[in-house]
Amino acid sequence: MNRLRQLMTIGGVVLALGVAVSPVSHAQAKGKTPTPHANAKKGNDKEGPKAERKEEMHEAFAGVAKKLNTTPAALEQAFTAAKQANPKLTRGQFLAANVLAANLGSKNPSITTDAILAGLKSGKSIGQTLQSLGLSKADADKAADAASKEIKQAEAAADKAEKGDKDDGKKTGDAK
Repeated sequence: MNRLRQLMTIGGVVLALGVAVSPVSHAQAKGKTPTPHANAKKGNDKEGPKAERKEEMHEAFAGVAKKLNTTPAALEQAFTAAKQANPKLTRGQFLAANVLAANLGSKNPSITTDAILAGLKSGKSIGQTLQSLGLSKADADKAADAASKEIKQAEAAADKAEKGDKDDGKKTGDAK
């Protein structure tokens, strides 16, 4: 039930904030070929610094997405929508909001991802937001520390799994 609430919250963030349709998607919907960036190399539109950053961002959500029982793409999309609503929002704050809501939401229904993101948007810290949602300062600090630790562990596990996959690919390629 808690995971269902988390997924609904993430979906609600995406819907409520109205994800903007990119010009590329719009051009593709009309059947037109999107114009490549002026600095893009011909025949290599998907490679480059921008594509690498997008891939890194997607990979950065992989570990926490698994913990939250969702996909990296869904988490990334929700982050993009939340970032549009609050340009000062960091990836770490967004991940913490989601992990805190997953951890504390069942005990305190007022602690949701949306509520934490709203507190951050208003200029409060995560700790101040949790206190305004009913936690004591000590409990808020403890919860924030635990969420930070969980995020680091999830990211480390995802990095380890990714490196293992790359190493397996190298070993397979060497066996030829």
